[in-house]
Amino acid sequence: MAQEMLKSTQLRLIFETGLNDKGEPIFKTKSFNNVKKEAEAEQIYQVAQAISTLCTHPLVTVERNNSFDVIA
Repeated sequence: MAQEMLKSTQLRLIFETGLNDKGEPIFKTKSFNNVKKEAEAEQIYQVAQAISTLCTHPLVTVERNNSFDVIA
């Protein structure tokens, strides 16, 4: 039976930086690697909020990306 092992966690912040010619929002991302795998969702959200206070553009989305190794 195959199992998955958490390999790494990445924090990704998405900011709205303005509007294009059609009036649609333009988004920019900033990624942070080496996030503790044990970090809880609330902790990650708090860190994202703290980082966003240092940025000039509004924070739109916070993403957590986990990578897994699948082994037999």
